[in-house]
Order: sequence, then C-alpha cells, then structure tokens
Amino acid sequence: MITWLKNIFQGPDLQAIAQRNAVIIDVRTPAEFKQGHYNKSKNIPLQEIGKQVAQLKKQNRPVITCCRSGSRSGMAARMLRQAGIEAHNGGSWQNVARKLG
Repeated sequence: MITWLKNIFQGPDLQAIAQRNAVIIDVRTPAEFKQGHYNKSKNIPLQEIGKQVAQLKKQNRPVITCCRSGSRSGMAARMLRQAGIEAHNGGSWQNVARKLG
C-alpha cells in the first residue's frame, strides 16, 4: 500500500527499475527524439508500440517509457501492462535523464 501511495505522489523508483536491466523507450516521434533524448533510450513512437509487444516480451525486462510531458508515455505504459509487460511511466525524457543520470 505504501509503495502504491509513493508511486502516486513521487512516481516509480526509476533507479531501482533501471538497475533491473530495464529497457527505456522514448515514445515521441523520430523528429522530437532527434531534438533531444536520454542517451540510453530507444525511440519507438507511440503508434508503433503495439507492433513491438512481442519483441519486448521476448526480452523479459521491465520497461520505462518517456516522452515530452508524460502523457504519451503513460498511454504506452498502460498498453504494455495490458499486454503483460512490466511497464512504468517515467514521465518526460528530462525527468528520466535527471533520475538516471
């Protein structure tokens, strides 16, 4: 219960998730990604996430999603969770970069 409340107010513990060999996915468009991104992230635009579910499942790793504001990454994380993948919304790519270094 306390973890649930912490996630609501502070978001997920990105460092702990990343230490478990997480895949970091930036769901913005390629043009947005090119303008700036977290250096360890992979660009899979939101509209392409559904096509990548099988590949992500094969990796059997947690996923941290990010975007410009956290909205699209939240949608992507929900889609991945519904497909049975452990997925966490990291919010903006700047937030992910700040928390993961």
